[in-house]
Amino acid sequence: MTGRDPDEGERAGSGLEVFYDLIFVVLFAVAGVQLAEFLAEGKFFTAIVGYLIVTFGAIWAWINFAWFASAFDTDDPWFRLSVLVQMIGVSIMATGIPAVFTSIDADHHIDVKVIVFGYMVMRIGLIPQWLRAALQSPPYRGTCLTYAIASIVAQLGWIVVALAPMGLALTLVSIGICVFVEFLGPFIAEVFVKRTPWNPFHITERYSTLVVITLGEGVVGTVAVLQAQIGRTGWSAQTAVLGATALGVTFAMWWLYTIMPNGDALDENRDRCFVWGYGMVPVFMGCAAVGAGMHVIALWIEGEAHISEMSVLLTSAIPLLIFTLGAIALHFYLAGPTRLAMWMTLAAVAPVVAAVALVAAGGPLLVGVVVGALAPVLATLVIELNGSVDAAG
Repeated sequence: MTGRDPDEGERAGSGLEVFYDLIFVVLFAVAGVQLAEFLAEGKFFTAIVGYLIVTFGAIWAWINFAWFASAFDTDDPWFRLSVLVQMIGVSIMATGIPAVFTSIDADHHIDVKVIVFGYMVMRIGLIPQWLRAALQSPPYRGTCLTYAIASIVAQLGWIVVALAPMGLALTLVSIGICVFVEFLGPFIAEVFVKRTPWNPFHITERYSTLVVITLGEGVVGTVAVLQAQIGRTGWSAQTAVLGATALGVTFAMWWLYTIMPNGDALDENRDRCFVWGYGMVPVFMGCAAVGAGMHVIALWIEGEAHISEMSVLLTSAIPLLIFTLGAIALHFYLAGPTRLAMWMTLAAVAPVVAAVALVAAGGPLLVGVVVGALAPVLATLVIELNGSVDAAG
């Protein structure tokens, strides 16, 4: 484990890495169901805070492994077994998601004990790999030890959050401190010690894979809800429109994200990796939440959503806008701003504004949903009509 060549061409993710990604489908699915159900009940604080907590834990764990593997992947038996341990940790985390939401709803101390235990199991798999890299790769020893120490400190903080008898507000503050420590560790290691030999094409391909898997989970969840509804009441125009819209917007989100050459942009501007890498956290969150929003719309069709039509619309429109604008902003942060970025942003915002205005004026909700779903479609169309992302000055 001496470190990979950061310039070994357009390196792709390994089969093991893709297998690892698939485990997160379960976690995102559970989080999405909880988010949708609490949103449909009008419990917005519980839904949003619970979702942010559980998805941050999952995404951050994924990011830690992705960047480590990009720099030090050996794909030998010890590396593979360490990944298995991390996969077990992800599975444990998924089982603790409902408790997070219910404890917030009860205004009690946030019950993250199972989440933190799963996170600890994941780190039992990853921290020894950092120590192994420190032992076998002298040029990066300081960096690897910094990562290992920061991970241990952060984990101790999470254990305190899980076990200390704190109220809801103090728990949220403590979680914020732990998140800050999580972000600070890699920054110190990469900036003030020495940058690890991560590969820009590999890491952007890994991020793209997680986007695709997250989008797929959203489609599976929406189809499952629609299938249950069709089994009870049969086909209707509303279910057909929602099904087509869910698949169409998912495809447009994939098209938008993958058409932007993030690998080339990161390769040319490697010093901008932190804002891009950390900035993708809310993009992933928005990506997964779009599927939950479609779930809420399906519940509204069934008469099981106890919120206003405007609120139903916003459950999908807001995360869709977060994903679309976030993907655009982060790419052009890497590549540098152009007029194309402005036109893409306007193209993404316009349909959401139009959808909100339509529903506010008393228009049909599903028409508003279809109009709002055009956000990634129009942004992608701007690129296609321009010819490429790089052709505009």
